[in-house]
Amino acid sequence: MKLRSLIATSTLFAALAVPMAASALDVNIAADLASVEVMHGDQKVTIMRNQDQKNTVNPDFAKTSRKCPPFCIQPGELAPGVETIGELEIIHYLKKMSDGDKSIVVVDSRTPDWVEKGTIPGSINIPWDKLNIGKSDPITVQEILEKQLGVKNQDGFYLFDNAKTVVMFCNGPWCGQSPTNIKGLLKIGYPAHKIKWYRGGMQDWEVLGLATVKPVK
Repeated sequence: MKLRSLIATSTLFAALAVPMAASALDVNIAADLASVEVMHGDQKVTIMRNQDQKNTVNPDFAKTSRKCPPFCIQPGELAPGVETIGELEIIHYLKKMSDGDKSIVVVDSRTPDWVEKGTIPGSINIPWDKLNIGKSDPITVQEILEKQLGVKNQDGFYLFDNAKTVVMFCNGPWCGQSPTNIKGLLKIGYPAHKIKWYRGGMQDWEVLGLATVKPVK
C-alpha cells in the first residue's frame, strides 16, 4: 500500500508540474509546482498563491467559532469509499478537467451569496439546497443528476454507469453543505469511489492564499 501511495503521489506531481525556470515566484504551490492554468468557463485562469508574504486571510474566513449545531466540525472520513482530498488533489482534478476530461466535475456546494464572494477556479456552483436529496424539489434534483453529474434515469431507476467523478467542497471543515449532498448521493446509489470530498473547502483554500474567481454567469 505504501508503494502504491508513493507511486500515486509521484504521478500527481508529474501531472501538475510546471517548469520552475518559467517562474520567478517566491510563494509556490509546492516545491516543484509554481502555478497551474485551468479553464473557468471560457476563460483561462492561473491558480497560484498570493505573493504578498504579509498578506492575511480573507476576513470572511477569519472567524474561528460558529454555533454548533449546525456549524460542527466534520470528520476526516465522511463515508466508506469516499476519498477525502486536499489542495494538490483538487488542483489535479481541475487540471484534468481543463485538459478535456469530461468525466470529472468540481462542485462548489455553497449558496450563491457565498459563491459570489469568490470560488475555486474551474468549479461550478450547484447549491446544496438544490441537491438536498429527499428535501429538494425532485424534478430539480433529477435535472442536476442527469445534466451535470451524468446520471441516467431509466424507468424510475438511476443508472450510474456514466456518472461523473464529482469533487465537492463548501466553506470549510465546519460546513455541512457538501457532506449533506454527498450523503444524499450515496443513499440513491451514487458510487462512493466516484465521490471526492475537499474537506478544507474555501477556508483552507483562502488560508493558503490560493487564487479565487467570481462564479461563471
